[in-house]
Amino acid sequence: MSEEKFRVESDLLGELKVPINAYYGVQTQRGINNYHISRKKMRDYPDYVVAIAYVKLAAVQTNHSLGVINDEISGAISQACQEIIDGKFHEDFPIDMMQGGAGTSVNMNANEVIANRALEIMGHKKGEYQYCYPNDHVNCGQSTNDVYPTTIRLALIRMNKSLVASLTGLISALRYKGEEFKDVLKMGRTQLQDAVPMTAGQEFNAYANNLEEEILNLERNIKLLHEINMGGTAIGTGLNAVPGFAKLCAANLSKLTGEPFVSAIDLVEATPDTGAYVSFSGALKRLAVKLSKICNDFRLMASGPRCGLNEINLPPKAPGSSIMPGKVNPVIPEVTNQVCFKVIGNDATVTFAAEAGQLELNVMEPVITECLFESLWWLHNAIDTLTEECVLGITVNKERCYEMVKNSIGIVTALNPYIGYKNSTKVAKEALETNRSVYDIVLEKGLLTKEELDEALDPKNMLASHKFIK
Repeated sequence: MSEEKFRVESDLLGELKVPINAYYGVQTQRGINNYHISRKKMRDYPDYVVAIAYVKLAAVQTNHSLGVINDEISGAISQACQEIIDGKFHEDFPIDMMQGGAGTSVNMNANEVIANRALEIMGHKKGEYQYCYPNDHVNCGQSTNDVYPTTIRLALIRMNKSLVASLTGLISALRYKGEEFKDVLKMGRTQLQDAVPMTAGQEFNAYANNLEEEILNLERNIKLLHEINMGGTAIGTGLNAVPGFAKLCAANLSKLTGEPFVSAIDLVEATPDTGAYVSFSGALKRLAVKLSKICNDFRLMASGPRCGLNEINLPPKAPGSSIMPGKVNPVIPEVTNQVCFKVIGNDATVTFAAEAGQLELNVMEPVITECLFESLWWLHNAIDTLTEECVLGITVNKERCYEMVKNSIGIVTALNPYIGYKNSTKVAKEALETNRSVYDIVLEKGLLTKEELDEALDPKNMLASHKFIK
């Protein structure tokens, strides 16, 4: 490329060429040159870019109110931040998600983009930093060590809303199937052995209720992310921030985003603290564990079709084999399982990274960020896929389910209150050894009359608590 396609900027380490049309500057360029790790860029997560623009907007509003930055510069920086919030200039956030420096490259990327756009707004050229400097103006009263964690927290809060929306959709789909299958009698199982009868509707409603708890758990943990350390600057002492910055900045960020941010009581404590990330990651892991278990159940219930349980049918999505004609695999539950494994692994990484903090800062926040963003994004996509491509299309094999109930030894459990556990055991053993039905053996032994037996084995008396007569 010819020289005119670059401009030259300088920093502590010397001069460096930057693409002439880029809004980022020299420190971002160093980040681009240094980190080729994850193939994931900051711009791949729009909520991340929007979050740091909100943080910078709150900061400049705070500095303007406190008389630190004049009207012209404050107005230009504010406009630049708002444009980023509105979706512009996201391509100028090319920093790799995995990096050293505890997020300095991310903070400087934002400082430089905002400063150069502000320069344009004021009628200057990119790089004419004497009029608006990334560090002195955009980063005024701040440090990477308070901007970066605050940005992460806001981004997680925003991304969690998308996850909860997806989860709500899955829960609704499961409840829809619960209503559709409410009259389908089937065998419940414990330890993969026949237990007692239930309905397929009860099973699907249980899945819905099980996941409903996870919305509450996510919301409990997201509240921990509302405590921020803006104004703490480098280590929490507030050096280079004017008095009143911390609380006013938290208030401004709350007003801008609609989120109830509060300034941490002890900014020195809050600066290296990653406990909220550990808790939130744990909530994502808990959701993943439950979701994976449900997918395991779907795969078991759909196993067959001739030589398995064959209780439900999953929508066929792809031929299942390159060698076995007619085979169709449960690919949607399978991919969801794998996403859940990734989330569980990410949680382990978050835990190790949180533990690795030293003294007044945790420099491992970039990997914490990458893991949490990945878990949120993957879960959101997997849940949408599971809902739309699997759950809504599930059908049940009613006759197959009922046949297994009739032939099950498990229904003898319903007779315990009438004939006693000892007699029920004898009946179950004989049924197993002779391959005869529980029903016939009970009548043959005269343990109950036909009317009494029919009443005891009526589905309505096996699906919930009820009174019985000995």
